[in-house]
Amino acid sequence: MGLIVQKFGGSSVANAERVMNVARIVTETYRQGNDVVVVVSAQGDTTDDLIAKAHEINEKPSKRELDMLMTSGEQISIALLSMAIEKLGCPAVSLLGWQAGFNTSSSYGSARIKSIKADRLKAEVDRHNIVVVAGFQGINKYDDLTTLGRGGSDTSAVAIAAAMHADRCQIFTDVEGVFTADPRKVPGAQKLQEITYDEMLELATLGAQVLNNRSVEMAKKYNVELEVLSSLKRVPGTIVKEVAKMEKMLVRGVTKDTDVARISITNIPNIPGIAFKLFSKLAQARINVDIILQSVGRDGTKDISFTVSKENAEGAIEAIHKTFDIDDKDIICDKNVAKISIVGAGMETHPGTASKMFEALFEHDINIDMIATSEIKISVLIDAKDADRAVSAVHKAFLPEE
Repeated sequence: MGLIVQKFGGSSVANAERVMNVARIVTETYRQGNDVVVVVSAQGDTTDDLIAKAHEINEKPSKRELDMLMTSGEQISIALLSMAIEKLGCPAVSLLGWQAGFNTSSSYGSARIKSIKADRLKAEVDRHNIVVVAGFQGINKYDDLTTLGRGGSDTSAVAIAAAMHADRCQIFTDVEGVFTADPRKVPGAQKLQEITYDEMLELATLGAQVLNNRSVEMAKKYNVELEVLSSLKRVPGTIVKEVAKMEKMLVRGVTKDTDVARISITNIPNIPGIAFKLFSKLAQARINVDIILQSVGRDGTKDISFTVSKENAEGAIEAIHKTFDIDDKDIICDKNVAKISIVGAGMETHPGTASKMFEALFEHDINIDMIATSEIKISVLIDAKDADRAVSAVHKAFLPEE
């Protein structure tokens, strides 16, 4: 058979019943003749609970100590799952991230994987053990424990699959695959049988929460075939891979992202290099900027608007003050916005796609504040209160119920 990497999120191992359910899935795969490496997240809300405990002690704990604390969540999960697998009669060994060979950068809380020394993983597989690995974590050059940030367990699983040349990496979630919209909010959402890396990357980046965008980037880079499927229902999932397509444009999904803040700066001098100064300062502060709009103001000035994540809004305002000598009244920060996007290869060469999206929003009296386009996506910024209506309207326009 082959080598299968399986990843299970926190909700899939939230309690004893679900841990046993995961153990049954894993042992079934193993008994089919496959070698199996399992990557597990912390149980349920464990990570949030640990952060809350930290803040009970210290309102501003150091990132190093937070990482030391948070890595304990996955240690509990891998030990419990290994015990469950043993109970079902199969050999298992649990490994923390550093034991599995994860070497990372030293950015506590958001470390990047630098390399994986897979010797221990390969040795345990050769012994016919099911290897259960703590996701979301590794070790840096100072021998400190680090965490990989949001969605880190997905990235851990893909990294192992790449390092060990696995035949497939299965990402188990609480949904049945990748849908054209959130099936909990849009009744007509359709499950996709397959999707390209680029399309999945855009969906993940634009708010679809089924896969982490870093994991998709890595899967594309190392050509790791992903399968997204449910840990609760035994039904086929969605395959993420390079898919041969004809020239027909096909909208693959509609997403909503409410983790957005729009920052507008007015009365900036209309001279060369102003935009460079601003966005280089934001880059130095490690603040990622998404949609950007620049317009001509009046009396030799111009206005610039851009979007960042809500957690970066205050940092962005600080960067603005370091760049320009302007008053607070010339900076507007609006966190009551949402980004609605459609994703599908070939949009750039198919006229009418944008107008169809805008028409759907117009018919539901939804105003558009900002627009961004690329070959594979169209995004609009709207009022947050209209977000769910907008997703339903746009989805119905491009993907009517079958």
